[in-house]
Amino acid sequence: MMSLAPAQSRRHRLPPRTVRVTMRARQTRQLTLRGRTLDDHDSTAHRADRLRRALIAVAAGQAYGIDAILATEGPLLLGVARRILGRSDLAEEALQDAMLQVWRKAHQWDAAHGSARGWICAVLRNRCLNMLRDGKRLALMDPADLAVLQDNRQQVVPEEGWEILCAPTRLRDCLHTLDDASRHAILLAHVAGFTHDEIAARTTAPLGSVKSMIRRGLQRLKECLG
Repeated sequence: MMSLAPAQSRRHRLPPRTVRVTMRARQTRQLTLRGRTLDDHDSTAHRADRLRRALIAVAAGQAYGIDAILATEGPLLLGVARRILGRSDLAEEALQDAMLQVWRKAHQWDAAHGSARGWICAVLRNRCLNMLRDGKRLALMDPADLAVLQDNRQQVVPEEGWEILCAPTRLRDCLHTLDDASRHAILLAHVAGFTHDEIAARTTAPLGSVKSMIRRGLQRLKECLG
């Protein structure tokens, strides 16, 4: 794990610029960073390498690393947040909060334990789910809007939202080898953040069956990915 004490000491005194991923960027599907055009058709390997270098820069206290993360994955991340929260304004807020967390905690990322993309997506996903659970933050919303928003977490259909996984094609392919019930249970648990009890209640399946489906499914994924 990286040790960057000097960067950590100034982490709270040098916040990154306010995060704004514009709709124009999403529509053109191109973003620029310091004069260089980053096209969505860049190879997966190149994008992953840019994210890795950007996260290392953030961990070293370099604010341009946040710009690089957004230039590479901004529209995707905003789409993930919008899918979970169901509202564009809350999605932008969640992305901004997540980038601040990335700025403060990038030194905790360990490349040996996961990709930069996976780590960043996990930070964003957790922020979105916390917002759904945070009654105080949502207290000023219209009751009807609040009911719809909270139900979005219950109605998540993860297999239609592969962006949430931020996963390579191989994992998607392996997930498709599972039966529908096992795949759905695994994604509800590991993408949407449901507990086994919540999955059982939501799917009307016995708790023991849910645990077995997830256990068997994870074993098959391990074999497929191995």
